[in-house]
Amino acid sequence: GINATQPLYRPANWATYEQSKRQLDIAQAQLALADQDLIVRVSQAYFDVLASQDSLALVRAQKAATEEQLAFAKRNFEVGTATITDTREAQARYDLVVAQEISALNDLQIKKIALDQLVGRVNANPTPLAAPVVLPPPPTNVEQWVRQAEDGHPSIIQAQRNLEVAHLEVDKARAGHKPTLDAQLGYNVTNNPNGTSTSTSLQGIRVNAASIGVVFNMPLFAGFATENRVKETLALEDQSRSVLEATRRNVTQATRSAYLGLVAGAGQVKALEAA
Repeated sequence: GINATQPLYRPANWATYEQSKRQLDIAQAQLALADQDLIVRVSQAYFDVLASQDSLALVRAQKAATEEQLAFAKRNFEVGTATITDTREAQARYDLVVAQEISALNDLQIKKIALDQLVGRVNANPTPLAAPVVLPPPPTNVEQWVRQAEDGHPSIIQAQRNLEVAHLEVDKARAGHKPTLDAQLGYNVTNNPNGTSTSTSLQGIRVNAASIGVVFNMPLFAGFATENRVKETLALEDQSRSVLEATRRNVTQATRSAYLGLVAGAGQVKALEAA
């Protein structure tokens, strides 16, 4: 036999379908977060390499200066205008700078390895910043940034969709009290050949039966399982609502911190350029 069932009215299935659309939005928000995180990590690794290159250049310049001071101290000692202590102090300063050069070179190699791992290339050589650096002026309205973050930040979108999924989960739990309606279609063949205990005819018995109908199911009592499931989903919905509020606060705080850091960084750049 063969039997087919087509659901006509099942509230739990409809809630599951709506949940799947929210879960798609959650996945897209997670992808956006991963994209932003990758941008930040690549940028950080990029500027880490540039900073290490500058540090190495500074140490090498100090090495050249201390090398000249060491040679100057040795000449003065040879002509008798300086003591051996001055020569040894110059030698110690030179050795210290050599150690700093080794450390700076090692740090640069580590930073390059980290950048190569992120960009998927070997011996990536980032382009240095153009000098002088012209930075755009920082925005003056932090509230606009905060509103923009609250409207479109992927973390907030993800938390909102999680709350909607939790609300639909409550609907699924409450659907345990609701009836279901299904359409059924069946075709069954029963064959009792001659010689079986159920057949008294010489030719045997063959029964072909087709059926079509609608099945209505009404749940009556499930041992309070449905009621407890509703309570559980309501508690989880409250938890998702609290997570959404906490996410909004964290995003707002992070946005304001980023704004203050940008303004302070722009001022520090001007001060360092002047210095």
